[in-house]
Amino acid sequence: EVKLVESGGGFAQAGGSLRLSCEASGFISDDADIGWFRQAPGKEREGVSCISRSNGATYYADSVKGRFTISSDNAKNTVDLQMNSLKPDDTAVYYCAKLLPAVPCTVVVGTNLGPPRNWGQGTQVTVFS
Repeated sequence: EVKLVESGGGFAQAGGSLRLSCEASGFISDDADIGWFRQAPGKEREGVSCISRSNGATYYADSVKGRFTISSDNAKNTVDLQMNSLKPDDTAVYYCAKLLPAVPCTVVVGTNLGPPRNWGQGTQVTVFS
């Protein structure tokens, strides 16, 4: 059974930074894509960023491009999301998920699509002005 646990959420002032971490356990192949998603109250879920662990390719939604950086440590089975220049609009619950081959990074980033299973429980990020 795949289990994903997010950590690192909290409060930040606009312009500040937070670093989220997603730790995966269970069967995670080295070529599994891992994505970060967010959902704010009253808004659709958004695929924020994604990394292809097989080749290291990274993907970002336009809303976070240039501010967020995703990275992976395959030996530790962790995928981090460094969030800089935070804005109040970044306030949301952030989730990580293991993608399926049929729903890769290129499909989910910048959309409301996501895998049917293998999600973490989420971590709250609140940015205040």
